Amino acid sequence: MLTVDALSKTYADGTQALSGIGLSVAPGEIVALIGGSGCGKTTLLRLIAGLDRASAGRVQVDGETIREPHPSVGVVFQEPRLLPWLTVADNVGFGLADVGRAERRARVVRALERIGLSEYGRRWPRELSGGQQQRVAIARAFVPQPRVLLLDEPFSALDAFTRRGLHDQLLDLWAESKPTILIVTHDVGEAVTLADRVVVMRPRPGRLDETVAIGLARPRDPVSARFEEAVRRVMAALDRSLRPAKPRRDLSPEGRAGWW
Repeated sequence: MLTVDALSKTYADGTQALSGIGLSVAPGEIVALIGGSGCGKTTLLRLIAGLDRASAGRVQVDGETIREPHPSVGVVFQEPRLLPWLTVADNVGFGLADVGRAERRARVVRALERIGLSEYGRRWPRELSGGQQQRVAIARAFVPQPRVLLLDEPFSALDAFTRRGLHDQLLDLWAESKPTILIVTHDVGEAVTLADRVVVMRPRPGRLDETVAIGLARPRDPVSARFEEAVRRVMAALDRSLRPAKPRRDLSPEGRAGWW
C-alpha cells in the first residue's frame, strides 16, 4: 500500500508547489496522475521517490516512511537514462547486484523476452531506437521487483504507434509481479488505457481535484464505446480542474446578513 498523507511542498522562494495531498494506492493498482501545467505532478512523484524533501506530510509504503531513495520504490523518467558503457542486458540487470548470478540472468532474459528484445542483450544502448531504449529502461525498473513503480511521462517523446506497443509491454511486465504503479501523463487516452483510476490535479498550488474510476477489464479496446465514454469523463474532470475555483459563499448568519 502506497500512502501519501497531507503532503505539501513549498520552495525556498515561497512558491507553494503542493498543498495537502492525500492519496492511497492499493497493492497492484495502477493510478494515473493528470492535470494542467504547473499542478505539481512531477514534484509529487519526486517526493514519493524520496528524491526531494516534503515541507509537510509523509509518504509511506506498507507502513514504512520514505525519506530518501528506497529499493522498494522504482522510477522511470521521461528519458531512458541508460548507461552507455553497459550492454542492454547489463543495463536491465543493473539493479540486481544483490541477486545471485543465475537468478539475475533468468530475470534479465525473461524481461528482455517480455519487451521483445531477446536478441538485443549484447548490443549497446546507442544501437537502439528511442522506443527500444525506453523499453530497456522500463524493464530495468521492473526486474528488481519494486513494490511501487513511479513513471514520469515515460512515453511522451514517442510516436503514437510506438507508444501503443509500449503500453501493452508495460502491462505485460506489470502482470507478472503486479507492483503498485503511479504514472504521470498528459495523454488522456494513455491514462484510460493503463489505469484503474485517474486522479486529476488542480494547479496553484497543486492539489487533488477529482478521481475518475475507469472500471474496464484489460485488455482495453480504444475504439469501444465504453473506452470513449471513460475518456469523456476524464476530459470533463480535467476541464473542470482548469477553471478558476469559485469563491465559497459564507452561509453563516453574519454572511447572509452581508448579502443585503
